[in-house]
Amino acid sequence: MNKRVLSIFSGCGGMDLGLEGDFWIHESCINEKMNPNWLVNKRKNWVKLRKTSLETVFANDINLAAKNAYLNYFLPRKKANIFHHGSIIDLVKSVEKGECKFPENIDIVTGGFPCQDFSVSGKRNGFNSHKSHTGDYLVETEDTVENRGMLYYWMKKVIEITQPKLFIAENVKGLTSLGNAKEIIQKDFANTGKDGYIIMAKLLFAPDYGIPQTRERIFFVGLNKTHLKPSIIKAFEHGNIPPEYNPFPLPTHKKVSQQMDLSDLFSTLKPYPKLGDILADLKEPEAEELDLAQKSYSQAKYLGKGQGQIEVNLEGLAPTIRAEHHGNIEYRRLSQELGGKYISELEKRLKMRRLTVRECARIQTFPDDYQFVINKPNNYPISTSQAYKIIGNAVPPLLAYHLATKLEKNWDFLFN
Repeated sequence: MNKRVLSIFSGCGGMDLGLEGDFWIHESCINEKMNPNWLVNKRKNWVKLRKTSLETVFANDINLAAKNAYLNYFLPRKKANIFHHGSIIDLVKSVEKGECKFPENIDIVTGGFPCQDFSVSGKRNGFNSHKSHTGDYLVETEDTVENRGMLYYWMKKVIEITQPKLFIAENVKGLTSLGNAKEIIQKDFANTGKDGYIIMAKLLFAPDYGIPQTRERIFFVGLNKTHLKPSIIKAFEHGNIPPEYNPFPLPTHKKVSQQMDLSDLFSTLKPYPKLGDILADLKEPEAEELDLAQKSYSQAKYLGKGQGQIEVNLEGLAPTIRAEHHGNIEYRRLSQELGGKYISELEKRLKMRRLTVRECARIQTFPDDYQFVINKPNNYPISTSQAYKIIGNAVPPLLAYHLATKLEKNWDFLFN
């Protein structure tokens, strides 16, 4: 039977797509020896992942561009529009007043609650954000529990209302170094619902799972004690967790040095994917005719210093794709005068330019049939700036797929 997923802070659907599967990915991102049952089709250097038993039945986000991207991709694949646009706080209040309902029989709740107030690149106000849940600046009369840094609290309320067997919450690595924020969130989540939840937290490094960028995020997984088998609760309480009970996936990739040792020869892990392989078959923006996401890229001038003013390394990993504006998007290619290393490309008169929207989407492991730049008013429009933001905010679908397949494998071990 399908496991019903309720998704909040859904963004453009990276987590939802990954949990459901059924999308194309570059073959270097997948370890087919460790996971041979993942693949259902192959086309040149691309493989299609099988559909999982997880099904998203409700999605929510306040960002209009995220909604537009979500609907453009998922509406042709679903029987009904499951996306609810608006603030999670307003939504929870409406549910508590009886004005609307969440779907029944929810198995999993997911959400990447906003991270700006915990990120090391932000002001780091944590729970005391200077902004409201709608993104406006707070005024003194507003309820502080409704600020942007407290939105995890409203995810907790959703969990209390729906009582899923399991939940997944995601945030930036910076949350772990901001005082005792991580411990406060874990404790609050643990005390949710009738019997509470067993909470596990882990930093996941995206390249270890075949994602071609140096992204690192913390994931909280909560297991509902009401539905867990007594033996599982006992095992967790004693801190002796067998592998089949652990909800976090095992790495499938690793960094391999130029001088391989014997452990590399006998390892089942694949090398990290190379950025150049992921982007290899894309045309230059000027030559692309159909894909607006590949035709679209930041025209911001070179700033010399700061984020985004570097050329990506095609022989290694991409930098973390961030929810940034045009001026902070890394360069696909710099001029030779500015230190560009891709001389053969420059000799072919290829332009110095930043990464396109499609290149950022591929680095985040979104499939090419996911539209991100749409300029037709009747088709849920999305601008280039909006596309960069929602891609950077997303959970990489492949990382979510790792979580989904591990949960599928463990489900009957964990729950009655």
